[in-house]
Amino acid sequence: MADPSSYRPKPGQIPDSPGVYKFRDEHRRVIYVGKAKSLRQRLANYFQPLASLHPRTATMVTTAASVEWTVVSTEVEALQLEYSWIKEFDPRFNVKYRDDKSYPYLAVTLNEEFPRVQVMRGHKKKGVRYFGPYAHAWAIRETVDLMLRVFPVRTCSAGVFRNAASAGRPCLLGYIGKCSAPCVGRTDPEEHRELAEEFCDFMAGRTGTYIRRLEKQMTIAAEDMEYEKAARLRDDIAALRRAMEKNAVVLADATDADLIALAEDELEAAVQIFHVRGGRVRGQRGWVTDKVEAVDAAGLVEHALQQLYGEESGDAVPKEVLVPALPEDAAAVTQWLSGRRGSQVSLRIPQRGDKKALMETVARNAQQALVLHKTKRASDLTTRSRALEEIAEALDLDSAPLRIECFDISHLQGEDVVASMVVFEDGLPRKSEYRRFQIKGFEGQDDVRSMHEVISRRFKRYLAEKEKTGEWLDGDGEVPADAGPEGRDEEGRPKRFAYPPQLVVVDGGQPQVAAARRALDELGIDDIAVCGLAKRLEEVWLPGDDDPVVLPRSSEGLYLLQRIRDTAHDFAIRYQRSKRNKRIRTSPLDDVPGLGATRKQALIKHFGSVKRLRQATIEQICEVPGMGRKTAEAVAVALAQAAPAAPAVNTATGEIMEDDGGTTA
Repeated sequence: MADPSSYRPKPGQIPDSPGVYKFRDEHRRVIYVGKAKSLRQRLANYFQPLASLHPRTATMVTTAASVEWTVVSTEVEALQLEYSWIKEFDPRFNVKYRDDKSYPYLAVTLNEEFPRVQVMRGHKKKGVRYFGPYAHAWAIRETVDLMLRVFPVRTCSAGVFRNAASAGRPCLLGYIGKCSAPCVGRTDPEEHRELAEEFCDFMAGRTGTYIRRLEKQMTIAAEDMEYEKAARLRDDIAALRRAMEKNAVVLADATDADLIALAEDELEAAVQIFHVRGGRVRGQRGWVTDKVEAVDAAGLVEHALQQLYGEESGDAVPKEVLVPALPEDAAAVTQWLSGRRGSQVSLRIPQRGDKKALMETVARNAQQALVLHKTKRASDLTTRSRALEEIAEALDLDSAPLRIECFDISHLQGEDVVASMVVFEDGLPRKSEYRRFQIKGFEGQDDVRSMHEVISRRFKRYLAEKEKTGEWLDGDGEVPADAGPEGRDEEGRPKRFAYPPQLVVVDGGQPQVAAARRALDELGIDDIAVCGLAKRLEEVWLPGDDDPVVLPRSSEGLYLLQRIRDTAHDFAIRYQRSKRNKRIRTSPLDDVPGLGATRKQALIKHFGSVKRLRQATIEQICEVPGMGRKTAEAVAVALAQAAPAAPAVNTATGEIMEDDGGTTA
C-alpha cells in the first residue's frame, strides 16, 4: 500500500486548466482515468487525509504509485480523451458498464448490390442500416416475416444467393412471394434497392404512407372485381398493422429520443435505455456496473452517455436524450453529443407529461434489472471467492491467488511443438493477456523440457520488464542508468509480461511441476507458487511433494483449476493446429528465388496441381505467360529436389486422395 504523499506533485506543477489525468500502480498499469475543468483543483482533492476520502477513493490512491496528466483546450476534448483512455487502458477503478447481453438488431445491408434483411449482433458496420436493439431475436424474425408480404426483400445468405443464381431457381421464399427473387433476375438491382429503402422507411416510423397506398390499391382492385388481388392486399395491410402493433405509440408527437434511467445501491448500479423513434419504442438495452469509484447519479449518467454514443454518429445519436440527472458539465456533454450527431442535441431531465411517465417506466425496468442481476451476481461472486479461498487453503498460500497463469504444451507426434499461457484474474479469464509460444530450444517431443523453456522465457521477460520500468533500484537507491523507456510503449504501458501472478498452474504431474519450479529458482524468483493438475485423477501436485493434494470432486477450487487448465489446453491445441495447417499448405515453389505469388498461381492454374507441374518439361513450363527459361529451370530443379508429399487420406473412408485437386502454392 502506497502513501499518496510519496507521489504527490509539488505545488505549482499541476496546471490550472482543463485536462485528463491517469493514476498508475507500481507496475505502471493505469488504474484510474479522470477529467477535470481544472486539473489543479481536481487532483488536490485526491491528496487529502485518507480519513476524509470516500473509501473507494482511498483504496485507489493507496493502490496508485504515480499520477500524470494531459492538458487539453476544452472540456469537450477532455470528455473525448477520457472516453478513449478508459476504452484503451481498461482501468480497474473506473466505472465500466457490462452489457448484460449482445443485443440483436434488425439490419438492412444497403452496402450490397442486393440489400439483405437479417439479424445482426456485435459491432456496427458501415453502410448497414440498423433498427433496434431488440430484446429477443425471435421478435425480429416475427416482424420481418410479417413485413416480407409487402416488402419482399432478400433475406438469404451470400452462399444461398449464389447457389440459386447458378441453378437458375429461387429458394422457397421466392416461390411463396416473400422474396422478389433478385437471384434469378425477377427484379433488377435498382428495383430491389428501392424495395429495401421502402422497408427501411417503414421501420423508421413512416408507416402512414404505405398503409394509405395499399388501402387505395385494395379499393381499386375491388371496384375492378379483382377480388383475389383485393384479398391479398387486405392481408398485406393486416400484416403491416400487426407489425406496427408490436411497437405501441408511447409519445404522441413522433419524437426521436433515448431515455436513460438508473437504479443503484452502495455497490452496483443498473442503467436502462429505451430507444424511441417516431414516437414508438424501437429498442431497449441495459448495463450493470460495480461502483468501483466514488460516483453519483450525474457521474453514472455521464459514463453511460460515453458508453452509449462514444462510437456512434449521425442518426444513431437522437435529437433528444432524456436523463434522470444532468452530468456535472452538461454543456460540454451536450456539445460533444451534438458533434457526434452533426446537429443540435437536447440533453435534459423530463419534468411533466408523457416523457416523464415513460421515464418512470424505464426507471422501473432499471430497478428490476438491478434486482435480477444481484440475484445472479451474488451466487457468482460467492462461488468465485470460495474457489479462490479453497485453492489458497489447499496449496497453503498466504492469500487468495487473484492472478493465476496456466501453461500447457501441445504437439502432434513431436512436430509443431507449441505452448500456451492463459491468465485468470479474480477467477475470470483475461483474454487480452493470453500468450502463445513456439518451442525453440530443441526439436522433438519432451514436455518436461518444453515446460522449463516456456516458464523460463515468460519470467525472463517479466524480470526484464521489471528492470526497465524502474522497479529495481541499485545499491544507492537510484534507478539504473539503462532503465529507460524502451521497456514501455509510446503511452508508457509496460509490454506484455510486466505483471507477476500469485500462482502458476501447469498441465501435468510431478515432472512438469518440478521443471516449472526449477525454471523459477534459476531466475531467483521465490515468491510465486507453482502447482500442477494431472488429467488422470485430477490430482494437484506441488513441488517436492511425493503425494498429490486431492481436492474433493465437488470442490469449487478444483472446478476453477480444471476450467483454467482446460482453457490453456484448448488455446494450445488451436495454435498447434494453425501451425500444422500452415506448414501443410507450404509448397516447393516457395523456395524458388524470384517466383512471386502471381506467377505461382499462374503455374498452378495452367497445370492444375503441383503433381502435374512436377511432371512437366522445362519447355512446357515456359509456355506459361510470364515464365522465362531461367525461372522455368529453377522451378524444375526445386520440384525435383523436393520429395513428393505423402498422399492425403480421407480419415472417414480410408480412401487415398490424389493430388490433382490442386495444391495451392
